[in-house]
Amino acid sequence: MANIRSFYHNHPFEDANIWQNLKQAIVNSSGFRRWQYEQSPEKIQGISLDQLVSSYLRETLEALAY
Repeated sequence: MANIRSFYHNHPFEDANIWQNLKQAIVNSSGFRRWQYEQSPEKIQGISLDQLVSSYLRETLEALAY
């Protein structure tokens, strides 16, 4: 049986493509929009979409961990 982890590490384009699709789905979600609305403009101004999505995911997972 093929090792899935090694398969994806050998195909960085596919990883990037998966991340782009996942990121787009997250950005379009109501949870992300609500989170973004609750942030102060100073906190999110000038931050890349990748960083915003990463912050949203981190905060969401931290909240779920409790």
